[in-house]
This record gives sequence, C-alpha cells and structure tokens, in this order.
Amino acid sequence: MFALVFGAVRTRAAQVLTILVLTTLAAAVAAAGPWYGFAAVGKAADAYLSAAPASQRTVTVTSRIDTRGDPTGALDRFAEQVRAGLPKGIDGGLRGLSASINVQTGSSASTTIDLAYRDEFCDRVRLDGACPAAAGEVAVSHDAARRLGVTTGDVLTVLTTTSGVPLKLTVAGLYAPTDLTGTYWSSRLFRSVTGPDPMFTVTGTFEHKHLAGPTVAYDVVLPGALLRGDGGFDLSAALVASDRLLGQSQLRLNSQATPLHLAIVRDRATILDGISASGAQLLVLTWFALGLAGWYTLRDRRADAALLKLRGVSRFGRLRLALGQHLVPLIGGALIGAPLGYLVAWALAGPVPIAVDQRTALAYSALAVGAVLAGGLAVLATVEATVLGRPVSALLQRAGSGRGSWRPALVDVVLLAIAVAALYQVRSAGAGDGLGRAALALVALAVGLIAARLLNRAADRGGAAALRGGRLRVGLTALRISRSPGSDRLFVLVVVAVALFVTAAGGWAAESAGRTARAGAELGANRVLSVTAANRTVLLTAVRAADPGGREAMAVVRNRNDTAQVLEVDTARLGAVAAWRPEYGPAGALPDAVTTAALPPLPLVTGERLTLAVRREGDQAVALTLYLQHESTGQPVRVPFGALRPGDQTVTVPVTGCTAAPGCRLVRWELTTPPSANGRVRPAPTGSAVVLRRLDQGANLLDGTTLGDIGRWRVGTIGAAVDLVAAGETLRLSADDNHTEVDRVGVEAWASDHLLPLPALLAGPVPDRWRDDEALLPGYGELNPVQVVRNVAALPAVGGSGLVVDLDSTRRLAADADPGGQFEVWLAPDARPDIVEALTAAGLTVSTDTDVAAHTARLGTQGPAVLVRFELLAGVAALLLAAAVVAVAATVDRRSLAEQLAALRLQGLPRRVTVSIGWAGTAALILVGLAGGVLAALLAVDVTGRTVPPFTDGWAVLPPPGPLDPVTTALAVAVALAVLGVTGRLALQPLMRSLRDGEAGR
Repeated sequence: MFALVFGAVRTRAAQVLTILVLTTLAAAVAAAGPWYGFAAVGKAADAYLSAAPASQRTVTVTSRIDTRGDPTGALDRFAEQVRAGLPKGIDGGLRGLSASINVQTGSSASTTIDLAYRDEFCDRVRLDGACPAAAGEVAVSHDAARRLGVTTGDVLTVLTTTSGVPLKLTVAGLYAPTDLTGTYWSSRLFRSVTGPDPMFTVTGTFEHKHLAGPTVAYDVVLPGALLRGDGGFDLSAALVASDRLLGQSQLRLNSQATPLHLAIVRDRATILDGISASGAQLLVLTWFALGLAGWYTLRDRRADAALLKLRGVSRFGRLRLALGQHLVPLIGGALIGAPLGYLVAWALAGPVPIAVDQRTALAYSALAVGAVLAGGLAVLATVEATVLGRPVSALLQRAGSGRGSWRPALVDVVLLAIAVAALYQVRSAGAGDGLGRAALALVALAVGLIAARLLNRAADRGGAAALRGGRLRVGLTALRISRSPGSDRLFVLVVVAVALFVTAAGGWAAESAGRTARAGAELGANRVLSVTAANRTVLLTAVRAADPGGREAMAVVRNRNDTAQVLEVDTARLGAVAAWRPEYGPAGALPDAVTTAALPPLPLVTGERLTLAVRREGDQAVALTLYLQHESTGQPVRVPFGALRPGDQTVTVPVTGCTAAPGCRLVRWELTTPPSANGRVRPAPTGSAVVLRRLDQGANLLDGTTLGDIGRWRVGTIGAAVDLVAAGETLRLSADDNHTEVDRVGVEAWASDHLLPLPALLAGPVPDRWRDDEALLPGYGELNPVQVVRNVAALPAVGGSGLVVDLDSTRRLAADADPGGQFEVWLAPDARPDIVEALTAAGLTVSTDTDVAAHTARLGTQGPAVLVRFELLAGVAALLLAAAVVAVAATVDRRSLAEQLAALRLQGLPRRVTVSIGWAGTAALILVGLAGGVLAALLAVDVTGRTVPPFTDGWAVLPPPGPLDPVTTALAVAVALAVLGVTGRLALQPLMRSLRDGEAGR
C-alpha cells in the first residue's frame, strides 16, 4: 500500500504540489494566529503599563495609629500586618509616617505643613545640605523653604497645645524630588497638592508626644504580572478581598489599579477573540479551497479508482489509497507551514514575552494546525467518497454525469440560510457573538452563491445567443464558463476571497487613519513637551522668549476642576501651532473673542517706591494693601500702605521685587483692619471706606482717569464684600456687611486687564454646575464668569467634554493663587530642531517629549490595530488560496481545452479566436469574480453595519473613518487583479504556447 501511495505521489506531482501549497499557506496562518495574538497582547499590556500614571500601578494602605512613643516598632508591626493581607505575588514596599503640624513663621503667623517620614527618601531627592539623621532634623523643599522663609540651619518652632514639651525642628537640607512621575511620589500623602511640600524627617522625631498619632502608610508597586492578569489572575477580585481583610483591622486600602487591569484584560480578550474569529473564517475558506482543488484533481484519479475496482479492491481500500495520496502533502504542508507561521508572527509582533502565554500559544498553534490537517483530510475524503461508489463505466467517462445535481443546490440553500442567520444576529445583538463574527464573510458567500447561479444562467443563454449571432469568441467563452464543471464554485471562492481582502485592506487603512487622528486629537499638536515651571507666568514668558515669532511653540496648561476639563492655551498662537480640525469649529473664533475682550495693559511697577494719594472715610481704623505680581517670574509682591489716618493723605512705601525687567503688574487692592497684637487681621469694618486718587512711582502710574474707569476694576467674590465706586477720577472702596469666615478676609478690588465674562470654547454638554445662565469657572482665585463663544463637537486634548480658554487671561485671573494643572509646550510641525534647547535655556525643564507618530505607534499596540493587521494577513492568505485554486482549475482544464480548441481549429476556427478562447474563459472568470468580490464587500459592509473596530478603551471623540474609502479600495482591487491575473496567466502559458506552436507548425 505504501509503495502504491508513493508511486501515485510521484506520478501526480502537480496535484500533490497543489495540496502542499494550499496546506502550507493555511497551516502558516493557523500557526501564526496564536503566536501573533499572544505576542500582541504582551506588547499591548506593556504599552498600557508604560503609559499609565504611577498612581494606577501602586497600592497604598493607610491607617491612624498610636505609636505609644515607639514609632519605629509601630511602623514595623503595621508593615508586617499589611504584607500579610495583600495579594500573593507582591514583594517589598515603602513605609511612611505623616502628621500635620503648624510651624511658626515670622513673629506671629503660622503655616500648616505636613511632617513625614518615608523609606528611601534621601535616595529619591537631590539635597542641598545634609540628609536628616537625628530626631528633630528635617529636609524642606526649596518651594516650602521660600514660603516659610527658612534655609539650611534655621530652626522651626511647632505650635502645639497637646504637649508641654516644645518641638524644635532644624532644617538639615533643602530637597528637590527626582522622577516626579515615578511610583515613589505617586502617593498624595507625601506630596503637596496646593499647600507647602511636606517636610521629611526620621522616625525618631515622631517620638514627641505631639506626633504620637500620625497617619501611617505602606506603598507597594504592583508587579506587571498581576496588572496584566497573567495566567488568568483577577487583580480586581484580589484587591477587593485584601481590602475586606485589611478593613477588619481598621486598615484602608487605596488603589487605582483596577481600571488599568480591566483595560488590559479587555484589550487582551478583544485581540484574542478577534484573531480567533478571523482564523476560523480562513480555516473554513481553506477547507473549501482544498475540497475544490481535490475535486478538480479528482478527474485524473477516476481511472485509477476504476482500475482498482476492476481488480477487486474494496471500497475502504480504495479510499485509503486515495487519502494516502493526500496525506503526504497535507503532512508536508503542516510541517513546512507551522514553523513558517511562527516566523511570520515573530516578524509582525515579536516574541511572546510571558512564559504562560508561550505554552498557551504553542498549544493553540498545534490545535489550529491540527484543525487544518483534520478538516482538510475530511473534506478531501468527502470529495473522494462521491466517486468511489460509482460504477466503473461512470468512472471511465471523460465528463461527469449529472447525477446528484440536487446536492449542490441543497448546500447553497443551507449556506444562504446560515448567512441570513448571521445577518439577523448582527442586526439584533451585534457582531460580537456566534455567527455574527463571521457575518461579513457569510454575506460575501451569499452574494457569491447568488451571483454564481446568475452567472451560469447568463453565460449559458448568452453564449448560445452569441453563437447564433456569429460571435464565436464571445459565445464559445461564455459556454465554456457555463458548462465547465466546478466553475461556479471557483467563482464563489474568488468572490469571497476578494471580499475578505478588500475589506481587510480597507479596515487596515481606515484604522491607521483613525489612530493617527486620535493621536493628533489627544496631543493637540504635532509634538507636545511636558514641562516643569514655577507658575503660569514663567511658562508663558519662557515660551514667548524661545519663540518670539509665535509660529513654532505655544504654552498650554491642562487643568481640571469640579466643573469640567479646562485647556488653557496662548490663543495668539493657536492657529499656527495646534493641529486644528473641523470638529473644533473655526480656528479664529476664540482668538478673536479674546482680542475683543482685551483692554490696554495698565502700566507696570518698575521702581523701588510707590506713592499713594488716598482719603480714609469713617471712624473705623483700616489698613490698605496693594498686591503686585512680577510679569516674568510670577512671584507675588505685597505692598502694605499700613493703617490709614482719617482724611486726605499721601503715603510713600518701599517696594521690593519689581525692579527687574519687565516689572510688576497691579493685581488687587485689599482693605482690612490693622494687624492685632498677635498679627491677625480681619475684614474692614462695615461703613469704612477709602478713596484712591493717584498712584505714582516717580512718574504717574494710576491717574484719575484710570482709577475712575469702572471697566478697569472688579470686586472680589471670595471673602468679605465690597462696594466699588469709580467716579470723579477716583476709586472708592467701602466695606459692606461681612460675615463670611474664609482664609482671605480682606475687602478686595481687582485690576482688570480684560473684560469679563471670560471667552471659552465648549465641547459637549453644558456642565451640570452651570445653572440659570450662571456660567462660573472656579479654581482661578475667583469664581469667574464664562461666555461660551461656540459649542463644538470636540476640542483638542480635552476630547468631547471640556473648555478651552486663554492662558494669559487665566494666569492674570489667578494672580498669586495656584490653580494647578499640567504644563505643556505644543510645537508646530515646522518647529526648528533646537526649539527644545531654546525652551530649556528660557527656564523650562522638559520631562517628556511626544509626537503624533510615537503616540500613534503606541495606540497601534491596542486591540483594533492588532486585529486589522491580522485580518489583512488573513485577507492576503485568502487571496493566495483563491489564486492557487484558479491555477489548479486552469491547469486541470488545460489538456481537454487544448484538444477541444485543436478540433475547432481543424474545423476552420481562426487562430486569433482560438488563442483568445484559450485565455478568455479564465480571464472572464477572474474579472467577474473580482467585480463580484468588490460588490460583495460593499454590500457586506453596508448590511452588517461594519465600521472600523472601536478603540478598546472606549475612546470615541472623533467619528471613525469609513472602512472602504475609494483610494484604498482601488488599490486593493488592483493588487487582487495582479495576483489573480498573474497566476492565471502562468497557469495558461503552456496552453498558449502549444496553440501558437501548433499554428506555426502548419
């Protein structure tokens, strides 16, 4: 039997090679799928982890404890308890203590600040001075030292009423954190949000009675294996269980890791499920192609089956011999395709980084290749079984009988019913489950089956009519298509393969375009730098100094308050730098509104003294203070004019901090009571008032015209109330009834550099807190009114919900307040290469540098991009499968067609007609199949509602591009035509040569 099998293999090398090629191609894609999928999910998880903020990769457990005079022992016991309650696989952690204290600054004022201890502190900061080593020694940040007015070696006194023993803290050094975006500084307990940065000390300092009840913390960085969910680990459930266990001991677990973990798990499922669906479609198409190839090559094996039957070989023996001929190329194709598929997956997605995924990928890859083998063998066995039971006379006939013609029709009806079911499932429940995943391929199959029936009937009737009309070339070609066995199935295969390839190419192009659009929308510009600056003024000044022309760089602050996301931009540069889209509305809408609202700037204070002409009214003593802000450094400058006596007076006071260019701008006037013995001040008493007449700095600074212009002044909305009257070339501040207890207690009159309300672009719905047309923006020192210039569908960086306002306006409104936010510099596509160096020289510290290409590449590791790339690979494989079967069909028909054409030539058929008929049948089938494939793709996309796969994280700010744009579709059709056309030409070339040679011989 083995000798017969290998003899048959050697005799029919072309048929065996066909099965070998088809199996190799199918096995390669089947083996590549699992390796590609698990490599892709590993890269996607790494991209999620690298892009996630540090707070999403850590777990913090906190509690309030009584140290009982032994903070070190209490901290050790707490850490041991926490480690026992955390999920398995978490190693190591950082311990910390924190307590809020009041330290004395100046003669009587005090400042609230946190005193903390944390493991590895001195290794995570840059120190000017020494690391705290003894009880009572502290390290203070440079910013906190400025606020407290201390430096290295100074002593701070802690104000306390809970201990009779005073606590003195010695400043051992000044620190600056390193790697602020890392996990060490992610805990809010050990960094400042709005107040001064914490002071750090050793555990011995907490032995003081006043610090006996600190907040204790234990921070751990979650391993990547747990965040990824390796081996099916459910981090969310594990954290819930740990929180419940630790909560029994009054310990509180805080973590933002669950959303990150769920995003990774969701992306993993999307990738693996999508690849499985695409692989399954290709597998079915492979079985169909193998069956069709086996059916075509069966014609040459019918004589062998007849001979074996005449010799008395049983039906099972004949089947075993026939399948043995197929088993050799099937096994050979699997052995070649499996390693080839691994190499393809490695080239596309890299190696599988996780050990457990490597084992799973190997198992799934073996199963997929096994499915190719088993399914292929089963299909070929079915094809062989259709003829093995026929009588010898039927097997020896050159043409097949019409027996069993009802079976293909039944198969067509079943396939159409499956396609209808898939379409119904997509329409009713979506494309995520069951037949819905293969809906596009099934719809294309239905189109191919219906078109094949129509094509056969049209070719049969049209061919006969063409022959009667004397059009031999058209008539004979049409009849050859209609009467060639298997041509309808070959047409269906070409239609489905072309449809899969065209939709895959369109999906790939559309996903790439959508991903690039998202990257530009999320970044806001072609290139974005995350920078560090002392305040908004420094940021704005530095960017303008580095790019005085205003065409390359733009200062930006991303902020969020309890109303909405807020994007603050330098609107004068918005049109030149930002990547503006039509969804954002007209690019000039906000800059024009800001320009319209702007007022000519007030003169700057540049001298060392100020002289004020003022009149105090009423019997109550009041004090007047002027607040300034330097226009380059943003540092606040306080100018107290002291307690005013009744009546008219001229007061001259010194000013420090405004002589450096360009000087200081006026921020606000404040009216309070004179300081008490302990330094406290209160709102000015009701009925007290001052009248401002003139402010000089050697030259006139504020004259009567400016002071008397009410458009230049506005009242404060926080703290004590004030009545403001600008008339008669004077500005009058009078205290109203004040009962509000807030931090800022003075009666305030703010200088205005622009008219309010503040112009803004709004994306999405109106914020919930805006009621009754009262649009107020908190967080910038005051509740500032906002005027929405235009409501748009989306905005750069903030997406589908948020505000864009002018940065210069917000920094003037905020003045010495700190609204927070993330500082950025957006760069135009044509920014000069040394712009980063220029920004650094201007005083900014660049922490990250991201451009659209890099952000697009990172998004390319997520599910949609991974899926469309594999779908394109499967589409290419489907096209190659169809091309291979086209070659088989052309090769099998070549001998009989040559004999038929030679006979027609002897009967007087012209040579040109003979040659054209030789290739026209295959060419027509390819062209019609190509047109049918494009039509099937268009219909499948339309009826299934197929779009570009949505982003796994749910981002849907911009509408996705269409999955079949004309350019990509045209290119895909051209590629398909080239592949099928070249294959058909190569297969028919021997026939064409024989026809021409035969003519030449005459």
